Amino acid sequence: MRKPLCVLIASLLTTCLLVACSLPPLSPVTRQELMQTRIYSAFLIEESPEELLYALNTRGEVIVEGKRNLPGKDFPVFVKLLATSDGVKVLEYDR
Repeated sequence: MRKPLCVLIASLLTTCLLVACSLPPLSPVTRQELMQTRIYSAFLIEESPEELLYALNTRGEVIVEGKRNLPGKDFPVFVKLLATSDGVKVLEYDR
């Protein structure tokens, strides 16, 4: 009884880990698609667009540190970019 239960748990964990991995996009993200998200006008990000494109096209996602682009205020955030079939999605999280 214990062996089938252990096998079931191990296979469920393995499946969850494989599903949770990020994959590169089917079609590469272009610089134009990245610039259409307007992340460089909404956030102050130190990484260049080429670095973000490389990460998006190899891993499918990238998380960078940034700041909201508000004059006189300092709001540090994490910016997450996801390469999806619908385009590049931008999510932000407070640091």
